[in-house]
Amino acid sequence: MNSGIDLQGTFIQSVMDLGIPAGTAKAIWMPLPMILMLIGATVGVLVCVWLERKISASVQQRIGPEFIGPFGLLAPVADGLKLVFKEDIVPAKADPWLFTIGPILVVLPVFLSYLIVPFGQNIVITNVGMGIFLWIAFSSIAPIGLLMAGYASNNKYSLIGGLRAAAQSISYEIPLSLSVLAVVMMSNSLSTIDIVNQQSGYGILGWNIWRQPVGLLIFWIAALAECERLPFDLPEAEEEIVAGYQTEYSGMKFALFYLSSYVNLVLSALLVAVLYLGGWDFPIPVELIASWLGISELDPVLQVATASLGIVMTLIKAYVLVFIAILLRWTVPRVRIDQLLDLGWKFLLPIALVNLLVTAALKLAFPVAFGG
Repeated sequence: MNSGIDLQGTFIQSVMDLGIPAGTAKAIWMPLPMILMLIGATVGVLVCVWLERKISASVQQRIGPEFIGPFGLLAPVADGLKLVFKEDIVPAKADPWLFTIGPILVVLPVFLSYLIVPFGQNIVITNVGMGIFLWIAFSSIAPIGLLMAGYASNNKYSLIGGLRAAAQSISYEIPLSLSVLAVVMMSNSLSTIDIVNQQSGYGILGWNIWRQPVGLLIFWIAALAECERLPFDLPEAEEEIVAGYQTEYSGMKFALFYLSSYVNLVLSALLVAVLYLGGWDFPIPVELIASWLGISELDPVLQVATASLGIVMTLIKAYVLVFIAILLRWTVPRVRIDQLLDLGWKFLLPIALVNLLVTAALKLAFPVAFGG
């Protein structure tokens, strides 16, 4: 299988082939990743919000949005425009600098994490060799912004929400990282491209879901807690602390919190697809499909079709997980804060450690099956 080529190198080389100097080509490339991330993440959030409304309506036997655009597709756009034009209020006794920086620190690391997500075989903004480590480092920044927002609001409910967010993030960041390390150990690489390629060649039978079922479960539970999705939305529990760290926020600053929540959910679903579900890999190997159709694997049409459908395959896997997360929100009750912390420290952390040790033992005992 092709090991994958990052978009940065391909774009710069293509521009240089037109006779443009290397420095100018790199300067042209610099804003493009941010633009691609903003457009892609925004579209992903709009789809997520629409799914949230329609799925919740189905669960509660309602119709949901249907008049704002066909099938209510423009309802998320209307929500976004409403938040953009709402008045941005800063409380009189709040710390204005920290109050403003908090939402930025929350949303920026999530956007930057999209740099290492491969949407297809050759579709990744930058193929960083330490991609998984970079994502873990980025994800540890967001709780600082949440705690900053809660403290700067000068509101007791906001402060409690910020403290809960920090405690929750610390509790679930460790088992999340340990579950990912088990996959990294099998793949012998921190690159997301290498992790997907390690799962390819055998179709669905080669995906990490069969070798790491416990790791997948730990990762998904911890990811939902990191995204503060029900049943783990204690930092913004409406019945207890109004809206937590978001209580004093309005307008565009509140929109950033709202955006980061859904962007993080889509990111988590994409990472599950990449780490455990084969990424862009098909359930049936492409080589087998080509042999059935009597087509050579090197056929240009087959390669273009495979690359295009690979992006669709990644998104299908991710949005199936988004559907599960939304369904959980509207069918599972919220846990208490002590139950949430007990789950992280007393159950997920020990299980993640045992899973890592068992993976290491199996890698030594069965090197072919476990990527030795």
